[in-house]
Amino acid sequence: MTEHFFPVIDIEDIDAYPWSILPPRSGVDPPFDEWDDIRSWCRQEAEDLWLDRELNPGPNGLEFVADTLERCAEAFCPVGSSHWLFLHIDHPTDLPLPVMAAIGPSTKPRDETLRELTLADDPQAVEPPVVKRFASPKLGEGLTVFRYVPQEDSRHLLACVRYAWQIPEHGADIVMWTATEDVARIMYAADDLERLARSVGIFVP
Repeated sequence: MTEHFFPVIDIEDIDAYPWSILPPRSGVDPPFDEWDDIRSWCRQEAEDLWLDRELNPGPNGLEFVADTLERCAEAFCPVGSSHWLFLHIDHPTDLPLPVMAAIGPSTKPRDETLRELTLADDPQAVEPPVVKRFASPKLGEGLTVFRYVPQEDSRHLLACVRYAWQIPEHGADIVMWTATEDVARIMYAADDLERLARSVGIFVP
């Protein structure tokens, strides 16, 4: 991202349920004050999850969920990262499905860019990726790709979903992605993932 690139991802219309939303920790979107103490942020988010679901965390539930959120934050959105992180969580004790979204300046033609950002031609895919056009009311027509890829350190395949858009009027590209070896998990979250993709917007401060 260049120093003169100003558009940012707009999350205003994203439903809070079932997402825990973690902002970028660098870049144009400044780190939120809450992130000065990531442990405190995760504990507050854990409290909110139990409260919003109207469930009793019991003696250990609060710390368990706070620890899970902290591990996700450090693994998927460490200090210095400039993307958004959305954690799909239904029940507070669910293993979160991480979904990332990033924005950057356009440098290549639209079709080429969308195929690159979605890895539509990934040579590592175990079978031809499923490539579809995807219309967003906020970002226009983009591309979504589902594919399976092998892992070097596991016999399990990764199920990967990517969305990408190019917004010419802002000279910006946006990509949203997730991956997990738990295929059932990504299928369970598929409708929420699509709604998230339709809710992401763009804003120029």
